[in-house]
Amino acid sequence: MPSSQHFINHVRIPENNDWVIFILVGCIFLYVFMMNVIERDASLKDFLLQKYFDASNNLPSWIITSCVTTLTLSVLISQYIPIVPKYIADLQLFGYQLNKFGYTLLAVLFFYLIKSTLGFLFYQSIGDGKKWTIFYFTSTKFYFILTFLLIILCVTHYYFPIDRNKMFLYYLCFFSFVFIFKVFFYLFHKNKILPEKWYYKFLYICTLQIAPLLLLWKLLFF
Repeated sequence: MPSSQHFINHVRIPENNDWVIFILVGCIFLYVFMMNVIERDASLKDFLLQKYFDASNNLPSWIITSCVTTLTLSVLISQYIPIVPKYIADLQLFGYQLNKFGYTLLAVLFFYLIKSTLGFLFYQSIGDGKKWTIFYFTSTKFYFILTFLLIILCVTHYYFPIDRNKMFLYYLCFFSFVFIFKVFFYLFHKNKILPEKWYYKFLYICTLQIAPLLLLWKLLFF
């Protein structure tokens, strides 16, 4: 009888990241639609440098930019989520369960909805409701540029041979820098999007910038 032999399969099954390309291409099409239809064929320079009183359709542009930010951020950080909580994993819709990307997308979407709602209520409560529209008009430009950086990071993360464990530290540094830059961007922008009184500015930064981030971190990593 021939002796039994043990065969080792050295064939590596490559990771299928087609879903990443589909999402990123969808985000690009959203921006093409926004620039060609909503912004009426505006150039990139005109869009970024336009003044509030000369702009139109600010709300649709803000919504599209927020959607792209939510999608690209979820794609990038979803692979670092330790687990999907059991109470979320047990929920099924048409026989499907949320994977890490789905849970991350849900958490980030919840984060932005809560943050935007509280921001609106904050400006209304201090009697400066008109400034809210100027705020999201200005923040749209900031997040528009940020999303292109996120798209580049997503492509690098999923399609280049990098050490993802080491990259996590770089991502933390990157997002820390973005957060600090955003705070100064809001504080010193010429549109004066934050309230005039210093204690309202301090309240906004603590309750609507720092606190939601801590909540998102807890939802994703604890």
